[in-house]
Amino acid sequence: MNVDKLMKMAGAVRTGGKGTMRRKKKAVHKTTTADDKRLQSTLKRIGVNAIPAIEEVNIFKDDQVIQFINPKVQASIAANTWVVSGSPQTKKLQDILPGIINQLGPDNLDNLRKLAEQFQKRAPNADGSGANAEDDDDVPELVAGETFEAAAEEGQKSEEVQKSEEAQKAEEAQKS
Repeated sequence: MNVDKLMKMAGAVRTGGKGTMRRKKKAVHKTTTADDKRLQSTLKRIGVNAIPAIEEVNIFKDDQVIQFINPKVQASIAANTWVVSGSPQTKKLQDILPGIINQLGPDNLDNLRKLAEQFQKRAPNADGSGANAEDDDDVPELVAGETFEAAAEEGQKSEEVQKSEEAQKAEEAQKS
């Protein structure tokens, strides 16, 4: 190396001018590999195993599909954990549907029909809201004059009646 170049490099590590002390330690920049290593160690602790030979993963979310092509898939069935890593592409359900139908078997085709029916039920109304008048998520109204306690007592009474009827049938079976 050239002496002038070496002196310039030595001067770059000084905190001030000539005669001042040098930096005591070099500034270390964190990289994302540290985060990746931490994530991989956590996944290893959970007990995920790599699943080979998966060419495509589609995640359905409302009317969009998040599609991974040639992803790295890891799973831990005991921990109910699935890890899909790769570069995702977000597409509309209508755009990707023809390609998915060819990949599905006869069993999954029925599931796709059910999904399409649910999608049609959730179609937006004229006001733009996605809710229908017959929404299953709504809490049903209580019948006037009834309380939860009364309904629970009726349920217990019906269980007692069933037990007494079963006991009578058992006695009749023993007699005959």
